[in-house]
Amino acid sequence: MFTLAEVASLNDIQPTYRILKPWWDVFMDYLAVVMLMVAIFAGTMQLTKDQVVCLPVLQSTVNSKAQPGTSGKADVTTAEATTGQAEAASLRTVPFGSAPTVTPDVPLSRATSSQYQPTESGQALKKEQKDSSGRKTNLDFQQYVFINQMCYHLALPWYSKYFPYLALIHTIILIVSSNFWFKYPKTCSKIEHFVSILGKCFESPWTTKALSETACEDSEENKQRLTGAQSLPKHVSTSSDEGSPSASTPMITKTGFKFSAEKPVIEVPSVTILDKKDGEQAKALFEKVRKFRAHVEDSDLIYKLYVVQTVIKTVKFIFILCYTANFVNAISFEHICNPEVEHLIGYTQFECTHNMAYMLKKLLISYISLICVYGFICLYTLFWLFRIPLKEYSFEKVREESSFSDIPDVKNDFAFLLHMVDQYDQLYSKRFGVFLSEVSENKLREISLNHEWTFEKLRQHVSRNAQDKQELHLFMLSGVPDAVFDLTDLDVLKLELIPEAKIPAKISQMTNLQELHLCHCPAKVEQTAFSFLRDHLRCLHVKFTDVGEIPAWVYLLKNLRELYLIGNLNSENNKMIGLESLRELRHLKILNVKSNLTKIPSNITDVAPHLTKLVIHNDGTKLVVLNSLKKMMNVAELELQNCELERIPHAIFSLSNLQELDLKSNSIRTIEEIISFQHLKRLTCLKLWHNKIVNIPSSITHVKNLESLYLSNNKLESLPAAVFSLQKLRCLDVSYNSIAVIPIEIGLLQNLQHFHITGNKVDILPKQLFKCVKLRTLSLGQNCITSIPEKVGQLLQLTHLELKGNCLDRLPATLGQCRLLRKSGLVVEDHLFDTLPSEVKEVLNQDTSIPFANGI
Repeated sequence: MFTLAEVASLNDIQPTYRILKPWWDVFMDYLAVVMLMVAIFAGTMQLTKDQVVCLPVLQSTVNSKAQPGTSGKADVTTAEATTGQAEAASLRTVPFGSAPTVTPDVPLSRATSSQYQPTESGQALKKEQKDSSGRKTNLDFQQYVFINQMCYHLALPWYSKYFPYLALIHTIILIVSSNFWFKYPKTCSKIEHFVSILGKCFESPWTTKALSETACEDSEENKQRLTGAQSLPKHVSTSSDEGSPSASTPMITKTGFKFSAEKPVIEVPSVTILDKKDGEQAKALFEKVRKFRAHVEDSDLIYKLYVVQTVIKTVKFIFILCYTANFVNAISFEHICNPEVEHLIGYTQFECTHNMAYMLKKLLISYISLICVYGFICLYTLFWLFRIPLKEYSFEKVREESSFSDIPDVKNDFAFLLHMVDQYDQLYSKRFGVFLSEVSENKLREISLNHEWTFEKLRQHVSRNAQDKQELHLFMLSGVPDAVFDLTDLDVLKLELIPEAKIPAKISQMTNLQELHLCHCPAKVEQTAFSFLRDHLRCLHVKFTDVGEIPAWVYLLKNLRELYLIGNLNSENNKMIGLESLRELRHLKILNVKSNLTKIPSNITDVAPHLTKLVIHNDGTKLVVLNSLKKMMNVAELELQNCELERIPHAIFSLSNLQELDLKSNSIRTIEEIISFQHLKRLTCLKLWHNKIVNIPSSITHVKNLESLYLSNNKLESLPAAVFSLQKLRCLDVSYNSIAVIPIEIGLLQNLQHFHITGNKVDILPKQLFKCVKLRTLSLGQNCITSIPEKVGQLLQLTHLELKGNCLDRLPATLGQCRLLRKSGLVVEDHLFDTLPSEVKEVLNQDTSIPFANGI
């Protein structure tokens, strides 16, 4: 037999699960415990006191009293007569011989005791024996025990014997059904995880702080509405609000901001800094809630299991009630038993009494009453399950009561669990909704970010760039710290991989800021911040993956001078490009697009009248259509790099103001069209490096104003004399080709200052080279030169001489005559430097304050 503690343990669940048990489940648990106690009490009494006591019924009495046509069973009248006769017979006694004899109609106990009662006389005893109608038997105590046991199984209804055990089994099934969803492996893990997260969210300091900040914001908004917009200071901006943009700023729709000067300004009170540990725990909770939602929302197993177990309990209630009600009247105190053992005891019929009948009947009625109550609660549970859609849960009330209007509705098992929690306390779901809001998460990140990135820490990250400007680079942060906008002397701000970057009105303090970098950072701006950027920003770099990441306010910066766009702008996305709004950038001078264009978007020509420099860096995608270049009449610098061009585009020849052309890293093989450059009177720099050019046409002489010619990394084998007719040439770069001879005509270039022929096959330097007395940079490395003429000393302005990678034995001592040359500008092997006289070494090792010209 089970102990009460062992059976009650079936109903035990974790105390934390109480938030998932509505009142009906709790009530049914208590009812199950009471039913369990009834079953155990009945079973205990049945084991200790349950028995029947049987007495034989005299055959003659039965025959005389029985009505014709009746069966062997006695009715109530017969039973009463038999009982009376048995009581009368109890007064009669018989003498005992060698074995005690008892009259059939006398109970055993009374018959036994009558042996010891004294008789008045022998005659009276004999007379009494003659009057007895029974027959003498050897029935003793063991025979009565035998009859009692036999009639217990034959005459007693089965329900009287097994009711306690059935009640115990039914109750255990109901208990198991009530808590099965807490035990089932595929649901208990989700429930345990949910309860754990819910408890942490309820107790998290961030929950209280977020709700209190919401209440504070609401009170401030109400106060501002009452006060009116006119009483607010002009320098404070509105927060970014969702809504339709005004007609004057059509591009702001992409960022979801509305710039309205009429809306009252709201100054949200500063948020108290959370403890760092609490902040980290809150951020971990946001991540847990996000993952749990993704895991639970895709199924409805918990809901189905709860419905199934409720249906099972209801069906069980109906089953118990139906068959139990029929057996209430079957439990009786009196029973007639016909054991068919007349050959053993001489009697065919016995009348038995069941001493537990009264108690069992009362317990059964109590059990039925409890089952009825239990069943009505089950029916109510089913009504609740199907009355409303429990697989959908709306946080509408929470959204109305707080500023977290972005709390999403949930579904499936996640929704069902929240409905169950609401039956316990709706405050749980309200506090839990804080961790489903992205606005709340962003606020937490903002607080943690400002706590970590203080003004002092940001100041330590400020550096000087190549232009000697103060620069701050922030990388992979959750947002832009507020202290950044206190760095009022900052010149360059770089924001990289900050998806939630927001630029507040405080940026207006940064009066020195003129350059902004947004690398995969679709920053959002407030109205005042936008106004400041529009008026002060001069240079903007935007790096993106998709064109949609380009902030719409970029196209409204009317005072912008330089715009750098780096990202995917292929032909499929050309229609989506917001470059048509470049027409608003009236002061834009430099446009740099590093992408994969197949044609120059015609919309770029909107800025053609004021564009002076256009740079297109393709990733190897062939640039086919270039006709729109003809409209850019004011372009002075044009770069078309890595565009897979095979010839010089004819559209370039229409750019009459072009001064510098860079066609680096293309597939140009011939430059016969170079003759058309004679129409470009202002062209001074031509860069055709990193191509596949085999020869230089003689028509290059027509480009008389050319000052810089870059032909490095091609396939040139010789230099034609026509190149040296360009008298204005100051820089000539033919490095990394296959040139074997430097023509003597090089001496004609009297204005040549930089000559690079590194990485060729030159073995002899012509003396005419040293007539170019204005040379400052001479790169002769990685050739086959065996000696340097002494006339190198004539190059008095030489500051950089590269000789490394040749076949030299020594260096000429006349290097000491090059007054501006120092050891740092002499690129040569160490052992060759040691061949110089000591006085020359001393001259070369001297420090000088004269700035060296930079080599190309």
